[in-house]
Amino acid sequence: MRSRLLLALLLAATALVSGCATTTARVQPWERATLTDYTMRPDRDPLALALAEHVYFSRESAAGGRGVGGSGCGCN
Repeated sequence: MRSRLLLALLLAATALVSGCATTTARVQPWERATLTDYTMRPDRDPLALALAEHVYFSRESAAGGRGVGGSGCGCN
């Protein structure tokens, strides 16, 4: 009974310590084309960006800092 428990603990510890990730977390040269794709750009949709900024400053009740002016009531 004790040997089975020790084996189970050893297997669990091995499973927790081992991982699938590699030691290098940097972008490889052949992966850079994927990151420069148009869909990865944060400003690819100007309408969605304007809507997100409007919602942000309307919720925060603050003006400025994001290139928008007016009051924080969301009525402008």
